[in-house]
Amino acid sequence: MKAAVDQNGNGDAVFNVKNYGAKADGKTDDAQAFMTTWIAACRNTSGPAKFLIPEGTFLVGPVVFAGPCQSRPITIEIQGTVKATTDITQYSSTEWISIEDIIGFILTGSGVFDGQGAAAWPYNDCKTNNKCQALPNSIKFSKVNHSIVDGLTSINSKGFHTTVFRCYNFTATNMNIMAPGNSPNTDGMHLSTSTLISISNGVIGTGDDCVSIGHSCEKVTVTNITCGPGHGISVGSLGKYKTERSVLDVLVQNCTLFNTTNGVRIKTWAGLVTGSAMRITFDNIVMDKVKNPIIIDQTYGTKKNKASKWKISDVHFKNIRGTSTTNVAVLLECSELFPCEGVELRDINLSYGGASLRNTTTVSSCLNAKIKTFGEQNPPACV
Repeated sequence: MKAAVDQNGNGDAVFNVKNYGAKADGKTDDAQAFMTTWIAACRNTSGPAKFLIPEGTFLVGPVVFAGPCQSRPITIEIQGTVKATTDITQYSSTEWISIEDIIGFILTGSGVFDGQGAAAWPYNDCKTNNKCQALPNSIKFSKVNHSIVDGLTSINSKGFHTTVFRCYNFTATNMNIMAPGNSPNTDGMHLSTSTLISISNGVIGTGDDCVSIGHSCEKVTVTNITCGPGHGISVGSLGKYKTERSVLDVLVQNCTLFNTTNGVRIKTWAGLVTGSAMRITFDNIVMDKVKNPIIIDQTYGTKKNKASKWKISDVHFKNIRGTSTTNVAVLLECSELFPCEGVELRDINLSYGGASLRNTTTVSSCLNAKIKTFGEQNPPACV
């Protein structure tokens, strides 16, 4: 029998899921074999460990990869295709794969995580049901610190593709995340309660936000992302839950968005929760047929005449250019209670690229926003 643990050229102990009973036949649920492999790798005391998913197709139900681990760093390398089971009654948690409580984690490899979401999307009734049951997200990183995700490919998640929660010093690069534009709530990467997060060099196209930066996040950079289809790159939504804290120091830079319903957006709920979003910069962004290229929406998710209690300030839209499929290319709709302050518009050039042949002008629309303008302003800025 082949030894359960091999050594690779780097001296890492390699734990191959096939050596722990994974069938890789695309039919047998290999979740237990994955969990057994993880426990062995996590408990490895001889230095770094690698959890290896080799070539092949692995059907896997819900799994939890939990630390703390004795091996550091611990790496998951995916070479094959991991497919989620499609029976949503199996999922007692809101995740398919939960990675949690680890210091020094690496996820890498050329393989694919396939959420097989098409079978579950018809069960998403959140547009009409306020008490809807969220479909399971593909991968949740929770309390995963000093970590790198490099080369992740995720397709057709049931819910969000990835969520990052309570993480510190977390880098995600070279991601390829895809789901159809009409797939519900399939955000590419959603952040919350996390600090020092870097997302770079990825291609993301989904049925919701490509990247959403939720509450209680600080020091977030999003660079060189190609986004589309989807709902754009968003800060928010904010202000829905009482436990939320402010969002500070966000940089979104050198990104391209195409065929999205929004471009760069800040969105807050109207309601009881207070907070602030400040020191946020969107710089060097290309829009290609984007519905709402620049938008602050402080009436998100409400039809009642309520004002948001979130304060938005020190926001910079710089060097944003391309085409808008609507005439209102810049929409700044801020709170009546807490008007937006320190909003900079610098070198904006957004021409009309929609279907109408009659009205091909673009305009700005502002409410309760204190803005400063520099350089080119197309459309003309609000007075």
